[in-house]
Amino acid sequence: MKNRNFKHQWLIGLFTCFSFLGLALQPSLAQTPKNAYPNKSIRLIIPFAPAGVTDTSGRYIADQLSKKLGQSVIVENRTGASGNIGTGFVAQAEPDGYTLVLGFDGTLVINPNVFAKIPFDSVKDFSPVGKIGDAVLILVANNNFPGKTLSEVIQISKKDPSGLSYGTSGTGGTPHIAGELLKQKTGANLIHIPYKGGGQALIDVLGGSIPLVYTAVAGAAQYVNTNRLTAIAVSSKTRAPSLPNVPTFIESGVPNFEVSSWVGLLAPTGTPKPIIQKLNSALNEILSSKEGRDRLEEMGIVATPETPEQFEEQIKVDLAKYKAVVKAAQIKVE
Repeated sequence: MKNRNFKHQWLIGLFTCFSFLGLALQPSLAQTPKNAYPNKSIRLIIPFAPAGVTDTSGRYIADQLSKKLGQSVIVENRTGASGNIGTGFVAQAEPDGYTLVLGFDGTLVINPNVFAKIPFDSVKDFSPVGKIGDAVLILVANNNFPGKTLSEVIQISKKDPSGLSYGTSGTGGTPHIAGELLKQKTGANLIHIPYKGGGQALIDVLGGSIPLVYTAVAGAAQYVNTNRLTAIAVSSKTRAPSLPNVPTFIESGVPNFEVSSWVGLLAPTGTPKPIIQKLNSALNEILSSKEGRDRLEEMGIVATPETPEQFEEQIKVDLAKYKAVVKAAQIKVE
């Protein structure tokens, strides 16, 4: 009888021990690789067509994130309405970290100011992950144009009653906004000529059809370096690494003139902070590496590793800055 009772008590004790052991293991099981983020593929929505600088930089970052996170980051191009369609799609996606968007300044801080209606709120609908970098802009001239410096360009424009034409990739794009800001800050008499892409604008300035083009350094650098175009100034805060001899607009006499076209990663609002931090950490590792900096520089982008909060602040500041420029220039896109 005693032996039976002892055996019964022993079994109860063993059962209790395993029960406590199971409870103790539960938190650690929740942290196993099987359940940790990410445990499946991530989609990166690029709201523009393949082959452009925005697409190329996004694909590079997607490839590098795949290696850092141990899961595939699959690029999906959702084009239309100057980036509004793809960006709006992500704004409505599940905030679980598995759908991201490649944010572009034109889409997030200019479109809200030039379109009457867009399918997202740049601040309320997204949780910024981090900025990838700044694509430096440049004002270039046909070699036969008499102005070789910014002050000369401004003086020539003011002497011509019909104004001085400058081409860009299209109405409402960052180069257009930069040109309008230059007019407002200097009183230059500049006339905007919109193209359907920066490539055609460069062809026309090379051929002499227009005297000036405002465009990305990535597209113009080869013509400047081979003396086929005259570089007037770059609109970044510091000189472009790929064109170290070209002065900035600030150096050329326009205080606080800084307009760069940036790209970055964002998730739908409500995405858990630990996921945002993990993505930000992986992104900044890429941007801080020599390989990452060099690869992006080849695309005309200066890598800018920073926090999600810093990126969010830039979005808010640029929204307000460009709102004032757009209102003064009365820019509207239907």
